Amino acid sequence: MPTKDAGLLGLRIKELRKEKGLRQSELATTLHVSQQAVGSWETGRTVPGADTLNVLADYFNVTTDYLLGRPEKKKEKQNVELTDDDIIMTYQGKELSDEDREIIKRLMNGK
Repeated sequence: MPTKDAGLLGLRIKELRKEKGLRQSELATTLHVSQQAVGSWETGRTVPGADTLNVLADYFNVTTDYLLGRPEKKKEKQNVELTDDDIIMTYQGKELSDEDREIIKRLMNGK
């Protein structure tokens, strides 16, 4: 079921394949698909299935979002400072010891 995004997906696959210096037949062999399948993807006539899309992303070391032409949003790592009031005080109904709370606090702060 090709869509207007299938064209961009095809262009990305073709671009990445060429960057690696591969022919369609070589990529097809690597992915265990036919050369015709790769050609159909690259022209936007068909789209690879979800499993194959993941394999393509891994092979080319890109995200599936990149292949699909979606904007890649990176989540900013947030440093969160916790106070003693923020720490879980119980686990399975039992109060945590001061040592356990300190361990959790360090883990949550990434230390």
